[in-house]
Amino acid sequence: MPRIAGVDIPEQKKIRYSLRYIYGIGPKFADEILAETGIDPDTKAKDLSDQEVSRIAEIIDSGYVVEGVLRRQIQQNIQRLRDIRSYRGERHRRGLPVRGQRTRCNARTRKGRKKTVAGKKGVKG
Repeated sequence: MPRIAGVDIPEQKKIRYSLRYIYGIGPKFADEILAETGIDPDTKAKDLSDQEVSRIAEIIDSGYVVEGVLRRQIQQNIQRLRDIRSYRGERHRRGLPVRGQRTRCNARTRKGRKKTVAGKKGVKG
């Protein structure tokens, strides 16, 4: 299994898809990297030579923020927002959606499972 940027990428898939298993590399960056190295995107990962793998790894190390460094950078950005007590930082702190989505219904990904509140139904007026 080829190992690029500290990640084992799948051998059976085409290299343009295998590169996406590296955190921080999506479709655009994968195609850019392959264009820069001159490798055919339809080549399977197992068919790459050691020289081609090392060239890809070299380009990723020199020009892209990936894996642990990127995760740490994102966490630091969120922590900075929390520390300066910004609106977005408060939303992160409370575990609510950060980008203006509604929370009256939906937002279950951020809020977690429903917490049933007793006595909500029978309101008489």
